[in-house]
Amino acid sequence: MDGEGSDQGWTLKVHTSVNSIPKADWDACANITAPNFNPFVRHDFFSALEDSGCVTAETGWLPQHMTVEDANGRIVACAPLYLKNHSYGEYVFDWGWAQAYERAGGHYYPKLQCAVPFTPVTGPRLMVRAEVPPVTRMELQHTLLAGMVELAQQTKASSVHITFSTEEESELMDEGGFLNRIGEQYHWKNEGYTSFEEFLAALASRKRKAIRHEREKANNCGVKISTLTGSEITSRHWDAFFGFYMNTSDRKWGQAYLNREFFDLLAQRMSEAIVLIMGEENGKPVCGALNLRGGNTLFGRNWGTIVDYPMLHFEVCYYRAIDFAIAHKLAWVEAGAQGEHKVQRGYLPRATYSGHWIADRGFRGAIAQFLDRERAAIEQDITETTDLGPFKRSG
Repeated sequence: MDGEGSDQGWTLKVHTSVNSIPKADWDACANITAPNFNPFVRHDFFSALEDSGCVTAETGWLPQHMTVEDANGRIVACAPLYLKNHSYGEYVFDWGWAQAYERAGGHYYPKLQCAVPFTPVTGPRLMVRAEVPPVTRMELQHTLLAGMVELAQQTKASSVHITFSTEEESELMDEGGFLNRIGEQYHWKNEGYTSFEEFLAALASRKRKAIRHEREKANNCGVKISTLTGSEITSRHWDAFFGFYMNTSDRKWGQAYLNREFFDLLAQRMSEAIVLIMGEENGKPVCGALNLRGGNTLFGRNWGTIVDYPMLHFEVCYYRAIDFAIAHKLAWVEAGAQGEHKVQRGYLPRATYSGHWIADRGFRGAIAQFLDRERAAIEQDITETTDLGPFKRSG
């Protein structure tokens, strides 16, 4: 689909591979040099998914990436987009919607998904070059939204879903006729701590003692834990970590989305962003947690283990991530999807945002009512969970 933006001379294009979009142009729109850049929207991450075969039409993720070119042919905006025939690997669940629509005689698939595949981390989705003025930026983002709706109509897709977007983008989606949906994740916020002990001092006494006890248990179980970055991570580490990943995928989901080649490509193209926390017992890797470092956030992605020691998971995934964030003056740790157990370890609930365009008006109305009820429940849960969190009460 090529479309002209009549007022500005913009051209909207759809690409069936991220590799057909120049890396420099994509990354300029993703603002990867900004202080708060997000590593998951880099061209390198999307190309690693495609080049490894994890994201293809055969796996149910047909790339339909959108770009907007100005009158001079320069790409000024872009969005990662996929035509999908299932709802796996998204983490904003719409299985119930699909079942209800199918029961009513409709076809929920295909649908369009604007997202980072298999990656429940927040970040920009309607990406525009940083130098574009604010008013023009909004116009370009609305052009992308309108283009997605037009593409959905052309492909007979039931819906368009933009998941884990920024809050600002959520507001634009509302203006563009999308239904807003919120979720919640548990994130750790760095309040300028200079050490883990200073963070602990902000907690209620009982919670502080519990965390100290957990760390002591994990660090005395015979597993040596190391935080590795860049060239410190070798093929030996990746081989072990992939084994952990496959083991965890088999136990939890029964399906692994990522293959071994993906991790090799990630290491080749984004080594400086990788933070791998690895545990070894008698010189043999036994557990690991993969993180990617952004401008102001450490993003936890995957965890796996072949041993079962008390508190090891909390130490490797949560506490060592906090250690790293404090040492490198990062503002946030996003520890992935789900997990209310994170609250007592200093990770508090934070709203996540998505937008949904539904073609069928009747179905759209039903979804809107559901989202109103869901939103009220989640907002209440965020407030109550935060109030009951582990930090000292002020006053």
